[in-house]
Amino acid sequence: MSMTEKIATKRMGQFHLRGLPRHQALRVGIIMLSVWVLIALLSPWIAPFDPVAQDASVTLSPPTFAHPFGTDNFGRDILSRVMWGARIDLQICLIGVIFPFTFGTLIGAFSGYLGGAVDTFLMRVIDVVLAFPFLVLMLSIIAILGPGLGSFYIAMAMVGWVSYARLVRSQVLTLKHRDFILAARSLGYSHPRILLLHLLPNALTSSLVFSMSDCVLVLLSGASVSYLGLGVQPPVAEWGVMVAEGQSFITTAWWITTFPGLAIVVLAMSFSLLADGLGDKLGERP
Repeated sequence: MSMTEKIATKRMGQFHLRGLPRHQALRVGIIMLSVWVLIALLSPWIAPFDPVAQDASVTLSPPTFAHPFGTDNFGRDILSRVMWGARIDLQICLIGVIFPFTFGTLIGAFSGYLGGAVDTFLMRVIDVVLAFPFLVLMLSIIAILGPGLGSFYIAMAMVGWVSYARLVRSQVLTLKHRDFILAARSLGYSHPRILLLHLLPNALTSSLVFSMSDCVLVLLSGASVSYLGLGVQPPVAEWGVMVAEGQSFITTAWWITTFPGLAIVVLAMSFSLLADGLGDKLGERP
């Protein structure tokens, strides 16, 4: 690495890549994510229209005071559909991360603590999963199981756990030789107690930070799968579905794809800022 690259890397470590100081990234990320959570929770009361109600008299209407985000080819209000879509996309982020996080954490901790043949076998399984492109493997699983959110969650759990397993395993391999673990063993504590109560709480920092960044990947994967017709099915309001429905009208009715696309970008940015701020707070870099 050249001297110029080293200086650039150091400066990027001091300032967030979007121009925010790192100590403010966590605060901004929490605020942005909180706004989306409130929109999702309150959408039944604050959305101006029914997200699936059709009105043939206002089809493909551009943004107006009555419809600030315009309407689609069925006369459905885009603003209302974006608000209701936040419920589905936040659910995708939550469930799509929690299962890989849980499975990967347990497998990585188990592998790193036991070592030996068990660790070797599990690492070879991880290598096999990583040998396939992430999106291709996920789409293959969904194609076998059939379209739908349930299939997407299963595919994410089967593919996404490997990153968490590697992170936790590396932490456990380091921590299991520390003095506090040796002291626990000398006191006669059982292996499950040492693993669950002493090792895991100290090995989860990197995984917690990574999970925030992983929410971005899960969000984009969920939107991509829905865009391809393998995730959420119409007429449910979901941002990836909305982008797919508006692609045929991109030159004449740009608002159909633009506003749900912007929603995806802003929500992804909120998770990214949260990951950067949390990593700085906990002493980890996402």
